[in-house]
Parts: sequence; C-alpha cells; structure tokens
Amino acid sequence: MANYTITLTDAQVKAMETSMASVQEYLQNVGNSYARSATKSIINILVAHCNENSIALATGEAAQIDQAYELKLVAKGDANPVPPAMD
Repeated sequence: MANYTITLTDAQVKAMETSMASVQEYLQNVGNSYARSATKSIINILVAHCNENSIALATGEAAQIDQAYELKLVAKGDANPVPPAMD
C-alpha cells in the first residue's frame, strides 16, 4: 500500500472546508474513485485482448492489472496527467 502527501495552502484548505466535512476524506475518496475507474478500464482492455488471443485471464483484479502490464497493454502514464473534470 502506498501513502502520498500533498501540499495545500491555508487558503485552499479553508476553501475546501466550506464544502466538505473532511478534506482528507474527500481526497481519499477522489483517489479511490479514480483508481476504481482506471481498474475497470484496464480490465476491459485485458479481457478483450485475452479473448481475441486465447490467453488465460489472471484471477483477481491485482493479478489482472499485473497481467495487463506484463502484456504491455498498459504502461505508466504521462508525468503530468490531466485530472478528470470536477463538477
């Protein structure tokens, strides 16, 4: 499991606190949601590839993500990715 630290200005924290009870919880939820979306996308790519090429699919999400990397269907992204749109 990885832990990440971000830095926000006092003004940013105050602004965020006006619309949420916990900045930490919100940021955790954003990370979880983005990871869930990326996981679904990776697994969809992997399943299609495995079905098209008669390759046995690994069991479990973590193993399937690893398999997608091993098959070079996915790779680490851009150093400065564009975050998803926030409403």
